[in-house]
Amino acid sequence: VTQYNMKFVESTGLVKFDFLGLKTLTVIQETVKLLKNRGIDIDMSSVPLDDRPTFDLLQDARTDGVFQLESSGMKKVLRDLVPDVFEDLIAVISLYRPGPMDNIPSYIARKKGAEKPDYMHPSLEGILKETYGIMIYQEQVMQIAQKMAGYTMGGADELRKVMGKKQKEKIPAQREKFTTGAVKNGVDPDLAKSIFDRMEAFASYGFNKSHAAAYALVTYQTAYLKAHYPVEFMAATMTYESGNTDKLAQFKQEVVRMKIDLLPPDVNAAQTRFSVQDGKIRYALSAIKGVGAAAMDALVEEREKNGKFKSLSDFIRRLDTSKINRKCVENMIKAGALDSLDSRRGVLFENLDVLMAYASAALEERNSAQISLFAGAPAQNEIKLEKATDWSQLERTENEAQVIGFFLSAHPLDVYADSLRRVRAETYAEVCKSVEIAGSKRAKMAAIVTKVRERISDKNNRYAFVTATDSTGTFDFGCWSENLARYKEMLNSGKPLLVTVDAERRDEEKIPRLSLRRAQYLDEIVAMTSGGVEILLDDNVDLTKITDILKDVKRGTSVLRFVVRQGNWEADIAFNDNVTLTPEILSSLRKVSGVLEVREV
Repeated sequence: VTQYNMKFVESTGLVKFDFLGLKTLTVIQETVKLLKNRGIDIDMSSVPLDDRPTFDLLQDARTDGVFQLESSGMKKVLRDLVPDVFEDLIAVISLYRPGPMDNIPSYIARKKGAEKPDYMHPSLEGILKETYGIMIYQEQVMQIAQKMAGYTMGGADELRKVMGKKQKEKIPAQREKFTTGAVKNGVDPDLAKSIFDRMEAFASYGFNKSHAAAYALVTYQTAYLKAHYPVEFMAATMTYESGNTDKLAQFKQEVVRMKIDLLPPDVNAAQTRFSVQDGKIRYALSAIKGVGAAAMDALVEEREKNGKFKSLSDFIRRLDTSKINRKCVENMIKAGALDSLDSRRGVLFENLDVLMAYASAALEERNSAQISLFAGAPAQNEIKLEKATDWSQLERTENEAQVIGFFLSAHPLDVYADSLRRVRAETYAEVCKSVEIAGSKRAKMAAIVTKVRERISDKNNRYAFVTATDSTGTFDFGCWSENLARYKEMLNSGKPLLVTVDAERRDEEKIPRLSLRRAQYLDEIVAMTSGGVEILLDDNVDLTKITDILKDVKRGTSVLRFVVRQGNWEADIAFNDNVTLTPEILSSLRKVSGVLEVREV
């Protein structure tokens, strides 16, 4: 340990080491651990570096979760480069930084044979051949100095430091030394000076190849795991991003694209971390907002020690309220983690005080080793819940998204499926696929807007970037000044929309750029196109509100039916006359307490 600046310490002969902690190494370790659970023992140090499926994945830029290769810019480079050897990865990692990035088009063109390599001098071909005549690594600067100008290894390293650390006062002496040495080896003085100038310009941002190679190996290993063991790899990746809901939402889209099922959190099946069950990923309990890993460790430990929870009452009576508080249970209910015990999330939420009182009393009895609070009653007796109204489908999904960070088990747009088919709306995933082939198109898409970011242009015009979601993913679209003025209220309403967008692929990017042409309320579309609507009611529904909404309804062409759910029974009741269903009526019905779902028939 030293209090002195590294430059002074280095001059005394001490060596400086940088120790870098990479989360990715832990992701690899976690993937290997998950693979062991199904009897696969993999040695990452012996993974072949010429694996075809791995390079197929890299060439297709399917690199979400792959170390260093996740950005859209890097994905474009991979698609253009078509890497087929490990050395390409080392080069890409070194080049994809400010400065050397300007050499990427030339590197790709030379690799594909569209541009001839320039080795500057025949003696340098052996040094620059692997990078097609482009200086990429600091080691190449050192080798050129040795080969062309007779530098010793120590002298070449000194040159690297002088150039790389921009020690301008030492450059003239090094230029003289290099030129003199090169001329002794038969090189033209002007050419020697020109090569030195190119080395100097490069060295200020040159990359250490040994460092790049080590990083490229980690990159390759993550790509290999994703190519061969995608379920375990994505589970491990999601575990180490469990505190970042934006990344989790991105990875959720990726697992959907990979046709991997993402199971919801479940107190009887999930682990604290993301886990793998029968080829599917089980959502981590600790990834629910506001619950904490320590609390979920305690829950999992209790389940593994004393068996699965047989019922809601069993769960509550075994709950350690010293570790798992009311907020934890509330968020677990919202996330659906208790659905396997009782799927009436709204009812459980309204009974939270009752449930926590039982849990606290049960813990107190266990700690005091006195007669059980429940003595005299059979242990299997269920805790009596107070009567309450269950949440609607919309409330379920919105509350779930609140504690998960995105829509996991269902999406608010799911109930509009029939209407969307009728108006030939496409999902975001379908639009991406079409644009990848055709280059551009105009499309209708359903959308729930989550964010509107307004900006002012150089010409003082107001425009916005809008973030929205559908059942296949999250996407952005631009809304320019005229349309922002027209649709601003609609975009900020929080209501489901049908948007018409122009989608265009630029620079061979797979993700199209979208710009808004038109927006409509989705309930308006349903009202115009629906043949009928079925309203699913809880037995505690507030019927007076439904009566108030429908009292002035006009006759029309739409069928209106009510389905009342009570226990395991359903009663189907048809409205006497066909009616006209306006967007306002549909929107109002969805908000009534006890209306579980409004769906088309």
